[in-house]
Amino acid sequence: MKPLLSFLFLSFFFLRPIAAGPTAANDTDFIRASCSVTLYPHLCYSSLSGYADAIQQDPARLARIAIGVSLSKTRHIVAYVSNLTREAEYRADPRATSALRDCVLNMDDAVDEIDSSLNEMRGLVVPVSESFRFQIGNVQTWMSAALTDEETCTDGFEDVAEGPLKTAVCKRAVKVKKLTSNALALVNSYAQKGAN
Repeated sequence: MKPLLSFLFLSFFFLRPIAAGPTAANDTDFIRASCSVTLYPHLCYSSLSGYADAIQQDPARLARIAIGVSLSKTRHIVAYVSNLTREAEYRADPRATSALRDCVLNMDDAVDEIDSSLNEMRGLVVPVSESFRFQIGNVQTWMSAALTDEETCTDGFEDVAEGPLKTAVCKRAVKVKKLTSNALALVNSYAQKGAN
């Protein structure tokens, strides 16, 4: 009986899962609270909570990582739609082919704008300076332009017949738009904090 008690004792103290420390919980709480300013808070939290260690409780890092996530997903959709465009050229639906080509162009523009935003965020100077206001203004402008380009991509499919191609592209494009919208909201929130 004694070996069993010893095993239970050791199991209780050494084999228990280690709970996340208060810092990790505070970091994810910070992300959840910050995401409340976005239009899509659940997507915001689910897309950024995995970066809690890197973000900690820094609104600048949060905005920068949100932009990075948006950039990554936008690059993925460019590759995806580019492949579909090559396939669509062999099909008989010229509207779908045209919408796909336009979507690639718009999403390519969005990639450039989001990439410019990310580079500007990396070079931000200390808040409450004229340079900060100028740089954060650039980020806001580029992220807004990217959102418009992403919107234009989905608008181009309005005249395309319903079907798997339209559904697949629009579903992915809508998610990218939501991520970009969330990133812009977090940039705007950081800009307000930094301007005060």
